[in-house]
Amino acid sequence: MTARPDTRQLSAVERLEAALGRIQSPDGEGSKAFTAVFADSARREAEASDQRAAAGLTRGPLDGRIVSVKALFDVSGTVTSAGSAVLRGLPTATSDAVVLKNLRAAGAVVIGKTQMTEFAFSALGTNPHDGVPGNPRDRKRAPGGSSSGAVVSVIDGMAEIAIGSDTGGSIRIPAALSGAVGFKPTGGRISTAGAFSLSSSLDTIGPISFTVADCAAAEQVLSGQASPAPLLEASPDSFRLIVARGRLFDRCEAEVLEAFEDAVQRIRVSGVQIEDGSMDPALDDVARIDKIGTFPSIEVGATLRGLGISSLDGIDPKTRVRIEAGAGIAATDYVRMTRLRDSAIEAFENSFSDNEVFIVPTTPIRAPLLASIEDDAGFHEANGLVLRNPRVANMLDCPSVSLPLPVDGLPVGLMLIGRRNSDRRLLEIASRIEAILNGAA
Repeated sequence: MTARPDTRQLSAVERLEAALGRIQSPDGEGSKAFTAVFADSARREAEASDQRAAAGLTRGPLDGRIVSVKALFDVSGTVTSAGSAVLRGLPTATSDAVVLKNLRAAGAVVIGKTQMTEFAFSALGTNPHDGVPGNPRDRKRAPGGSSSGAVVSVIDGMAEIAIGSDTGGSIRIPAALSGAVGFKPTGGRISTAGAFSLSSSLDTIGPISFTVADCAAAEQVLSGQASPAPLLEASPDSFRLIVARGRLFDRCEAEVLEAFEDAVQRIRVSGVQIEDGSMDPALDDVARIDKIGTFPSIEVGATLRGLGISSLDGIDPKTRVRIEAGAGIAATDYVRMTRLRDSAIEAFENSFSDNEVFIVPTTPIRAPLLASIEDDAGFHEANGLVLRNPRVANMLDCPSVSLPLPVDGLPVGLMLIGRRNSDRRLLEIASRIEAILNGAA
């Protein structure tokens, strides 16, 4: 994995040119990680940021930062393909998505659009239409998805912060499998206007970066906060971690369990209160919904019809089969699913406080070899496994963050799940845990 470069003394223009060089390198993954590069507009944005800096002015913590955006966001003058060949013929967007407007207003340098799985509807990072960027730790392995190009752009030094979407783990899964920090906010905290919708019930937008602080700064900008404040680490005696023992640990690789338990011990020794617990009642509520159907399978069909896509021809068969499954769900069952979810969200929110956080491995497995997921059986097996733990936070509408654990081999992620609407508090707690894991606390 590429080490995080120390670029604090470089100008925005210098950092941008270095990032563009990596994207354009014939030996790199830039052509697979990006579907569009905005070199000219990014140079103008970087120059403007440097001019503000020279004048002693700033628009906040993202001013001059190099940011990539997932290919499902509207960028004026480009087609929002969302990783699919069938959407390439759509008209170009006439305006930026809300999050793009917020980024530009904050002085961010938007370098380009990143690769993704088709419609954001799988979690391994594969795409038969646009290619697959290899995992930065091992190019023969899956990077994680659906925000695959997003995580590769950060770890390979082609962006400092990446903006992705998370419907069932699509930010946290690539962060875990590739070795980054990924944050999923509470639903509705960041506007999804101008973003292709996989699931109007579950879609959220958030950042991937090297640090919790960068993710927190990006979250404030994305949510339109006028005066972003620096993130403060939570004091170790002000919160409690609960290890959600039980079914979310089933089928974990030995290396994942070892890295997780080592992290738990390190956190405990640091003075943080940590104990075993359970999320079983909430998992039972989610299982009752799953017996009826899944929201993305149903709702993406409505999105496609709204875009005038009446045929599933040309869609990746691995994606198509999941859309077809949703088409058979009756409207009455969809209403039942919505009502059950509302009850599950309320029950879980009332079961713990803002100063309590559940922790589990982000995914039970590390990045699989791309060769092992070429056939349908291998793909759906691995896809279901990496989705299992992260999607719980989407179903229960909670903020959640994945932190990379200090390991020598393939990356392993530790996932924190906070109480609904406790996003800032969760990031403060995550910042403390990050410092402990990095040996700085």
